Amino acid sequence: MSDQSLRTSNGKFGTHRRPDFAELKKCEDFSYQQVKAKVRLGYHLKRIPHATMRVSTRVAYAWGCLVVEMQRMILFGLILLVIWGAGEASNLEFSTADNDNLNLDKDPLPPQAVIRQPPTPVFPIRVDVDRVIVPVTVVNLDNQIVTGLDRDNFEIFDDKVKQEILSFSAEDTPVAVGMIFDTSGSMRDKIHKSKDAALQFLTTSNPEDQFMLVTFSKRPYLISNLAGNYEKLLSGLLFVTPSGSTSLLDAIYLGLAVIRKANTSRKALLVISDGGDNHSRYSFKSVKKAVKESDVQIFCMGIFGFMAGRMNTLDEAAGPTLLSILARISGGRMFSVEDPDELPDVAETISRELRNQYLVEYKPSNLVRDGRWRHTKVKLHPPRGMPPLRVYARTGYYAPTK
Repeated sequence: MSDQSLRTSNGKFGTHRRPDFAELKKCEDFSYQQVKAKVRLGYHLKRIPHATMRVSTRVAYAWGCLVVEMQRMILFGLILLVIWGAGEASNLEFSTADNDNLNLDKDPLPPQAVIRQPPTPVFPIRVDVDRVIVPVTVVNLDNQIVTGLDRDNFEIFDDKVKQEILSFSAEDTPVAVGMIFDTSGSMRDKIHKSKDAALQFLTTSNPEDQFMLVTFSKRPYLISNLAGNYEKLLSGLLFVTPSGSTSLLDAIYLGLAVIRKANTSRKALLVISDGGDNHSRYSFKSVKKAVKESDVQIFCMGIFGFMAGRMNTLDEAAGPTLLSILARISGGRMFSVEDPDELPDVAETISRELRNQYLVEYKPSNLVRDGRWRHTKVKLHPPRGMPPLRVYARTGYYAPTK
């Protein structure tokens, strides 16, 4: 080592010296600014022997880097906090504007329910009935559709009082169908088969049917309003991306509000979902009441086989029961699917059921307009020699009010 390299800060030679920029730059692979920072941070160690100076400056430099990184992390966190606060303020303003536009007197749609069509009042979904039309589905024990029955095979009761059947038909009359399609994050591995099921259902429909589409994750969206052509509905499904939580009840409520405007004698909702609700504003009680007040059948395709390992909440565990109850009281059916590959076949089965329903019409003998819930029951007397059959029909209706 040269004499110049051993010269101390006071110009004298010795074993104790102040570290030199050039020597540090030569001995260690650091940038000039890093070396400069090391020397500054280690300046107070200038009296440490030369043999230990490099270790000391390394420690000082590491401590300086740690402080700098902590400052950067704090600054980055503050920036993220500002961005998040701005986003929350924007969402709050958007939700408030939606609520103001709805302008409903009773039970408005939840702030999270975003509608892409002009808002319409939702309640009451109540029908003034002088005559009641009950769609009836009959299947055997193998879940095969049973056709060929006539009026004499049916009896209908209103609050346990037998009613006279005024008309009976088994024709494929047009039906308005609202598709309630789950696009939450849990549908990622099932979304393609669910789209195939929707396509299968639509391609086996009656040309005079009407269709609408509601997709939902953390909010329900009205993608396609009632229309005779389902091409717009298919294009709406094409670009959906699974993400977010599940607002199933809000989506069903929105579907009921839209489908009730259809001018067909039969109306139905087709729900394609894989689980329970965990993000709706409407309660199950409110949606159940809305179903009872409507004349809409609900058919459900529940993909529950994949939920066994992830039913972490009571809401998710209650999903199958929730859909089953809504389907039963509306006169529809709930199909549990364990393998997504089965979805297209189930969709075709539901389409066939809608094509092969019996329509039983009667005039209630009780003409009191009290607005109360009246129970209906359909009894079947199958022809002699037929195996046991199952009947699916809605369980009641609300009487008209004065």
